Amino acid sequence: MNLYNPLLEEIIYAFQYPKILSLLSEITGIPQLLPDEYLYAGGISLMARGCFLNPHIDNSHDKDRKNYRVLNLLYYVTPDWQEGYGGNLELWDNGLKSPQRTIWSKFNRLVIMKTDKSSYHSVNPVIYDGSRCCVSNYYFSPVSPESEDYFHVTSFRGRPEQKLRDLWLQADIAICNNIRKVFPQEIVKPWHRYKK
Repeated sequence: MNLYNPLLEEIIYAFQYPKILSLLSEITGIPQLLPDEYLYAGGISLMARGCFLNPHIDNSHDKDRKNYRVLNLLYYVTPDWQEGYGGNLELWDNGLKSPQRTIWSKFNRLVIMKTDKSSYHSVNPVIYDGSRCCVSNYYFSPVSPESEDYFHVTSFRGRPEQKLRDLWLQADIAICNNIRKVFPQEIVKPWHRYKK
């Protein structure tokens, strides 16, 4: 981020200030929130025509597997983005067999989403000749959001109508989870860290 306009870095890291962490903890009731200072999974995302994300759960831990990922914060920053353009967040509250809820990626909308081992979400395809941008931050806690210890990699699945893709993606999940059990630490260390 330090290679671009400094405002971009400031926008991303503003959501990691202690006052924001305290407010998020108060709103959600989640104790001991920690910011994603290395942007292990956060930053700015841009989705153009044809881009989408299949249903998935995010990786369960931070880069060192010491803390659980417990919240995603998504701040949509594309002016005049219409709901019909696509690129909207989909929440699969009752698993992949039930219809999802769609949250319009409307300009200046802030979404705070709990993450755990069943928080499937996706992004529907962008069908407009434009780009939908989002500032994303993730938060961690040493306390498991479940009543048990667990670990998993980011796990993509097929949509209900994508039976064959879903089988292939489930095999991919099993392979990736096993690789991370053998190599629990990240393979490439991040070299840039934001300094306040």
